[in-house]
Formats: sequence, C-alpha cells, structure tokens
Amino acid sequence: MSAPTPSDPAAVALELERIRRTIEVGFTRTDGALALLVQRHDQTEQHLAEQGRRLDDHDNRLDIVERGETERQKRDESRLDALERSRWPLPSVAALVGVCGLALSLWQLTTR
Repeated sequence: MSAPTPSDPAAVALELERIRRTIEVGFTRTDGALALLVQRHDQTEQHLAEQGRRLDDHDNRLDIVERGETERQKRDESRLDALERSRWPLPSVAALVGVCGLALSLWQLTTR
C-alpha cells in the first residue's frame, strides 16, 4: 500500500472528514465547558442573592436591637422602671436617721 498523494480526491476527502470530526469534538467539549460555567455562574448568583437577603435580615435585626425595640428589651426596661420606682430611697433614709440621731443626742445632752 502506498501513501496517499495530495492529489488523490478520496484521501483528501477522508482527511477533511477527520479534521471536521476533530473540530466537532473540540466544539462539543467547549460547549459542554461553557454550559458548566454558565450553570455555576447561575448558582453563584443565586447563592449571593440569598446571602444578600440574609445579610439584610441581619442588618434589620441589628438595627432593631440597637434601637431597643425588641420585646425582651421593652420588658426589661419596664421591669427596671418598676424596680427604680419601688426601691427604698436610701439617701433620704440615711439623712433622716442622721437627723434623728442628732436630735436624740441633743435631747440627751439637754436632759442631763
């Protein structure tokens, strides 16, 4: 068998068919890789959008906490107000005890 010559039309057609097949396989691989990249891009966009929503939710909740508008903060604030209203007025009591002690001392001093 001799090597085909470039002027042989059957050999040229066969070689062109091989080249065409190689190019088709390359394009198919490229299309598959591009489709995979598009799918990953779409997934990444969805993931980033979800993360953005979660971040916005966290920011909103943090703003509510900073403003003191949570139910627990409101309840604690009302409890603290009630405790402050019902606490003993210790400075006033101390001053009253001091004045009473001074009055008793003066009374004892005058009754001797």
